[in-house]
Amino acid sequence: MLIRAAHIDELSLLQDIERASGECFRAIGMPEIADDEPLPLEELLGYRGAGLAWVAADGAGTGTPVGYLIADRVDGNLHVEQVSVHPDSAHRRIGRALLEHLAERATAEGAPALTLTTFTDVPWNAPYYARLGFRALAESGLGPGLRDIRDREALHGLDRWPRVCMRRDL
Repeated sequence: MLIRAAHIDELSLLQDIERASGECFRAIGMPEIADDEPLPLEELLGYRGAGLAWVAADGAGTGTPVGYLIADRVDGNLHVEQVSVHPDSAHRRIGRALLEHLAERATAEGAPALTLTTFTDVPWNAPYYARLGFRALAESGLGPGLRDIRDREALHGLDRWPRVCMRRDL
């Protein structure tokens, strides 16, 4: 598995990966998450243009993406906006590899940490990230950028389920 920058012609495939990976939420009583549409192509193109969109590609690196990660710069850190792995490629440490790639990028840029927001009680969310070295942040520890993200998530209805901001110091 090779981690590389996403190609323009793969952006619609990233949407397909996110839709497929979201289906597991249906089985735990969160169909609204499964039904949520991925980011529009224009937004994915913006992440790609900013150099903040990567794929995990099968084969020799020119193969088809089976997972992806997009990130933002938030409060001086690199923030995981989305990381998704197609269920056909699950349990192969692809998500971990994408996060490690982002950590290397953050270190190279001098960013002190990775951040993300996630569901507290979903096993492949907060508990998974905790195993990868992320820790939950108290509300008082959130910078203005993370507060803004949480506000946008609430407007989108994501606060219907418990959520948390997490940080992994580098």
